[in-house]
Amino acid sequence: MLLGTIGLAAIYIVLGAGYYFRIEGMIMLILVVLGIACYAMTLAPVTWIVISEIFPTRIRAKGMAVSTFALWSASFVLTYTFPLLNRSLGAYGTFWLYGFICIAGFLFIKINLPETKGKTLEEIEEIITNNKVQ
Repeated sequence: MLLGTIGLAAIYIVLGAGYYFRIEGMIMLILVVLGIACYAMTLAPVTWIVISEIFPTRIRAKGMAVSTFALWSASFVLTYTFPLLNRSLGAYGTFWLYGFICIAGFLFIKINLPETKGKTLEEIEEIITNNKVQ
């Protein structure tokens, strides 16, 4: 998740600069494809794994339902607001805003989300309930 958020932040900031300096052509297309690939290989699949691990067993189904609703709601907001932001901030401002949101997401994940690699669901539950973020 950290790699995905910082990767997307970098791509969005560079895309914003490309729009700001009126760069056209293949480089912009490559940046868009890199952004899609970065998301598809990092945040898209890992998000579903994380929400399946972070809730205690007794409330996992409800927690995943609420998380899925929040995820799709955020996706709707992103899709709905992009044209509005693009109109008011310009393409460069919109991508810079998204880049800074990704940086904020990176910091939030770094501070609040424990590493779960190699741990059982019970160990993860203990880490989270005891507030021992590693």
